[in-house]
Amino acid sequence: MRRIGPFRIVWRPSLNLPCSVPPVPISGQVILQTVVFHSPRKELRGRHILREHSNRSFVDTLSQASNMTTHSGRRVPVEPQRVDAPLTQSATFLVVTIADRPGASRVVRSVLSDIDGLAKNVAIRDLNAAFACTVGIGNDAWPSLTRIPRPTELHPFPVVYGQKHTAVSTPGDLLFHIRSERRDLCFEFERQLLDALGDAVTVVDVTAGFRYFDVRDLLGFVDGTANPVGPAVPDSVLVAEEDAAVAGGSFIVVQKYVHDIKAWNGLSTEQQEAIIGRRKLDNVELDDAAAGQQQSHKSLATIEDENGDEHDILRDNMPFGSPGSGEFGTYFIGYSRRLWVIEKMLQRMFVGNPPGLHDRLLDFSTPLTGTTFFAPSSSFLKNMDLGDD
Repeated sequence: MRRIGPFRIVWRPSLNLPCSVPPVPISGQVILQTVVFHSPRKELRGRHILREHSNRSFVDTLSQASNMTTHSGRRVPVEPQRVDAPLTQSATFLVVTIADRPGASRVVRSVLSDIDGLAKNVAIRDLNAAFACTVGIGNDAWPSLTRIPRPTELHPFPVVYGQKHTAVSTPGDLLFHIRSERRDLCFEFERQLLDALGDAVTVVDVTAGFRYFDVRDLLGFVDGTANPVGPAVPDSVLVAEEDAAVAGGSFIVVQKYVHDIKAWNGLSTEQQEAIIGRRKLDNVELDDAAAGQQQSHKSLATIEDENGDEHDILRDNMPFGSPGSGEFGTYFIGYSRRLWVIEKMLQRMFVGNPPGLHDRLLDFSTPLTGTTFFAPSSSFLKNMDLGDD
């Protein structure tokens, strides 16, 4: 047991996360992922706590406590809605639609409310495999599953028409972003999950990704360099007071790209670097082109608001494919507090900035899918099975 300020840090036997309890019984609860904190403050929610108070040290104390581990390090590391889970060796991206029949939504709600238990059942096989699963709910499925209004920005993925390339929109009611250091754990979780869902869902896309060398894509460049880190993660990824009913959640956009590797490899390294905006070997950024000129992928994917403030997203992209079948691809998955940030990024890529000067990476990369989801907090998921249809 440790003491941090007025709080004692104690440990629950089934988790590797701490529970902070004040020295005397008081009312009110603070829910921080799967950990319950008791506090004299008003109820605060989310992994990075939302607050009406200005006491930053109080908030930081609870947030730091949530990231501690046991002294033995041998508890099951399961956080089903950890959108910032570390990049692993393997990932499965499973997209399904919900059957249009009586009882299907009830089955799905039951499974989602116990997704933590299902994840623990798989994660226990290897405590060091960093297993995690994040669940996203699509626009069309949100009302029947949650029975509350949609998040303010949630809507179907919009088709983006450029002069040369199009970002397609494809169906999807649920996304399961499954991650682990071991491919077999991803496989086993997917198997148990689909067994539990049964004929309540139909699989519309499943993609198995892998980490490629030093976090490179199959085009040979390091991917994810611009991700936020440290304190910048919650501000970039987690919905806050602007949409209090779904605070602690995150918008997700997925696209499955396939690459024309033969054409790409026909370019010189210098040509490839100009398209990406970084040096291939050491990942160093190249200078931006002048305004009105052809911009690199790096520049087009940098988003600012009307005040000139830059907004980041969290990418967990993974390569996928098979040389034997001639398939080489990247599964793009972006988490964001603000859906408009990703949508503006896609507009700049496909339409161009200025219009007509599209992202030249699209001359070698074609999107096969495009779907938007919202990942609610884990406490939200746990309560989904309460109440009647």
